[in-house]
Amino acid sequence: MLHVLYLVHDISDPAVCRRIKMLRAGGAGITLAGFRRTSNPIAEIEGIKPVDLGPTRDGRFAQRIGAVAKAAMSIGAKFAGLARPDLIIARNLEMLALASRARRAFGAGVPIVYECLDIHRLVLRNDLIGKTLRGAERHLARDVKLLVTSSPAFVANYFKPFGQIAAPVELIENKYFDTMPVPGDHRREDDSPAAPPWRIGWFGALRCRRSLELLAEFTRRQDGRFEVVLRGRPALSEFPDFHAFVEAEPWLSFRGPYRNPEDMATIYREVHFSWAIDFFEQGQNSEWLLPNRLYEGCRFGAVPISMASTETGRFLKQQDIGVLLSEATSEGLDTALGRMGQEHYGKLKSRVLARNPRTWSYDRSDCLAFVDKLRGLTAGRGSFATEALA
Repeated sequence: MLHVLYLVHDISDPAVCRRIKMLRAGGAGITLAGFRRTSNPIAEIEGIKPVDLGPTRDGRFAQRIGAVAKAAMSIGAKFAGLARPDLIIARNLEMLALASRARRAFGAGVPIVYECLDIHRLVLRNDLIGKTLRGAERHLARDVKLLVTSSPAFVANYFKPFGQIAAPVELIENKYFDTMPVPGDHRREDDSPAAPPWRIGWFGALRCRRSLELLAEFTRRQDGRFEVVLRGRPALSEFPDFHAFVEAEPWLSFRGPYRNPEDMATIYREVHFSWAIDFFEQGQNSEWLLPNRLYEGCRFGAVPISMASTETGRFLKQQDIGVLLSEATSEGLDTALGRMGQEHYGKLKSRVLARNPRTWSYDRSDCLAFVDKLRGLTAGRGSFATEALA
C-alpha cells in the first residue's frame, strides 16, 4: 500500500477531506499533518488523527509565516514516531516549505508532490513581497516530482509564464466525489422546486462581498420573484457584518453550514440556479479557478450562473450550458434572468442534465488511476500519462 504523508494548511478545509477520500479510495494509506483554524486541536478528520502543527488565522499572512517557521524547528520531534512515508503531498506554498524539512527528517529520497488549488494574490504582486514569494516557491519546487492543480488557467496564467515549476502537471479538477461509479448514460428527471420564486443557491466558501451586494440589489429589484439561499462558511475576515447584512435583506437567507457529501443532493435540489461567480481576487485567482460549486451544482442539476469572461464561463460555454453574464451588475442579472419563465428554465435545466455525469464527478476508478500515478513516482517511473498543460 502506498503510504502518503499529507501536509495541509487547514486540517478542516473541505478540499482536504475530499483529497483524503480520493487517496483512500485509490488504495493509499494516509498520515495527516497540518495547521488548524480552530482554538483547540482537531481530534480526527475522516477517521484519521492528525499531527497538529498549531493554529493559524485566515487572512493573517504574517502570522502564518511565523507558524511555519515555528513548525519547521519542531518538525523532527513532531514526526519522530511516524513511519517513513513513500510520498509527501504538500498542500499550498507554506506546506511545501515544511515538506523539505519533513523529507530531511525521514531521510532523503521521499518524493514530494505540490498541490496548489489557488493562486494567492500575494505571489502575483510585482513588488518585493511578490518577487520574494515567487523566488521561494521556485526554490522549494526544484525537487518536486509532480504539480497537482485544479484549473488549466492556473498553469497558463501563473506557473508557465513565471517559470515557477518544471515538474509535470496533473489536472485534478474540483469535481464532486461519487463513491459509486457514475454511468455515462445516466439521466435524471427535472426535480426542481416550483417557481416563482426562483432560487439561486450560493454555497461553499462565502468570501465575496461584491457578489453579496450584487445579489441583494438584484433580488430587491425583482421584489420577490428571485431569492438567494446561502449555505457554508462565511469569511468574516472579508465581511464581518455578513450576518447583519443578510438579515436586513428580505430575499436573502443564510441557512448555515452543510455536510459534504451527505447534504449535497438536498441543498442543490432545493434551488434552481447555482452562483458560480467570485470577485474575491478579480483579474487573478477568481477568474482562473474552476470552483467546487460549479461541479457540485451541475452534478445535482442546478443551472450555473457565471461571468462569461472567466475560466468558468469559458468552460460552461464549451459545455453549452448555464447563464453567462457579460457584466457584473444588477441590470446585467436582470437582462439574463429577470424574465425567466418555466419554458426557458426547462431548456436550461435539460442541457445540464444531458451532460455526462462524469463531467462533474470522480469515482473510484479515477481515484485508482490517480494513486497509481503517485505510486509511479515512488518507483522511479516517469512515463505515466501526465504532461505539462499549455
